[in-house]
Amino acid sequence: MPRRYALVAYVTSPVGQFVEALRREVHPALPHSAAHLSILPPRRLRGTEVEALETLRTLCGQALPFDVVLDDVATFLPVTTTVYVRVLEGAQSMCSLHGTLATGALEFQEEWRYTPHLTIVKMETPEAAESALALARSLWMGYEGPRRVQVTELTFVREEDDGTWRDLGRVSLGAQR
Repeated sequence: MPRRYALVAYVTSPVGQFVEALRREVHPALPHSAAHLSILPPRRLRGTEVEALETLRTLCGQALPFDVVLDDVATFLPVTTTVYVRVLEGAQSMCSLHGTLATGALEFQEEWRYTPHLTIVKMETPEAAESALALARSLWMGYEGPRRVQVTELTFVREEDDGTWRDLGRVSLGAQR
């Protein structure tokens, strides 16, 4: 089975740590997953990993870093059972970068329209997603820390057989400016 790849901005700040703790609270059985903003959602490559990384280094080096401000908790129901944090500010920058990078080895016909967000959890059923949504909203409302995230570096990742994601390389935004 061909592997899937993605490009993410890890969120290691206090808001990212809060979202990781929130995920463990909402769905303790899930394996640990670092909080992240997906710039290129999971996809099969049209070329090699080396070609994809070369494209990313070139194009990301020409892109400006940007900030994202997180908003409220929502779900993609009925389309998917994903519970996520909306992007209030910075969505246009994420969309622009997504469009620029979906080329060459990284070009892919996505199943759904790209929507900037920070995933909390994907549940097994719609009912579980509704329950997770209610709990996540309640916990998120109690978060008093900063909700602004600086996006300066992206990580190219590959899905492994056990469902985890392996880092293949990091690229800095604006490195060639």
